[in-house]
Amino acid sequence: MSFGGWLLWGFVATVVLTTVMAGSQGLRLTRMNIPYMLGSMFTPSRDRAKAIGFGLHLMFGWLFALIYVAAFHAWGAATWWLGAAIGAVHALFVLTAGMRIMPGLHPRMASEEQGPTVMRQLEPPGFLALHYGVQTPLFAGLAHLFYGALLGAFYPLPG
Repeated sequence: MSFGGWLLWGFVATVVLTTVMAGSQGLRLTRMNIPYMLGSMFTPSRDRAKAIGFGLHLMFGWLFALIYVAAFHAWGAATWWLGAAIGAVHALFVLTAGMRIMPGLHPRMASEEQGPTVMRQLEPPGFLALHYGVQTPLFAGLAHLFYGALLGAFYPLPG
């Protein structure tokens, strides 16, 4: 494994994924803000939640890059299209399974069955995160495709 390649390209891919998601939110194409969602699990302060969540998102992006790197090594190839294929599976998992379990993990997120309370004020994402806008799955999918394509295109396999 190329430790330096994983660190560099895992970071770059995570920054690109985060930029695509933040840009789509800024352009009002989605209301989903993963760094805020992650950070607000640990603090009720909106500003601190954004900072904590950004750090967590970068760390998770690096960790997920290890799965991509492991797949590249197992296949003996790292290409943009293999990375994009893993990114598509990653996005599908996040949007179908990951978003559905968030209310059970998040102390400040309402569930679809019980709705908001004084403590649980965040809206649940719902299937495909559609509660955050109908274009959310498209932009989350594109962000993950870019993430995987970057890792596949630039991660240096030895030999």
